[in-house]
Amino acid sequence: MSGENRRYMRLLVFFDLPVVTKAERRAYTVFRRFLINDGYDMIQFSVYGRLVNGNDALEKHMKRLVDNLPAEGSIRCLSVTEKQYASMKLLVGLPLFQEKKVKSDQLLLF
Repeated sequence: MSGENRRYMRLLVFFDLPVVTKAERRAYTVFRRFLINDGYDMIQFSVYGRLVNGNDALEKHMKRLVDNLPAEGSIRCLSVTEKQYASMKLLVGLPLFQEKKVKSDQLLLF
């Protein structure tokens, strides 16, 4: 499949989890480690995102996300096209290393 036919999308996960008790801190850590191990990059604190290739991959990662949700807290996800994600404006701060160096047209899939 050529690069022009692929529909790259971003799956963004926003979460706000309680971390008062030891059990809540553990649930937060387990969920955050799941995101990192599943290929998500931290965009901001409690905002993670990953690149997916089409609706099938989006559905697969949504199911994996639902299967790994902690018991408490607030977790939201949003899927946007790569074009919409690229139009995001950075108002304060600098882009992360991953944002500077990797774009969807430079992505290598193994």
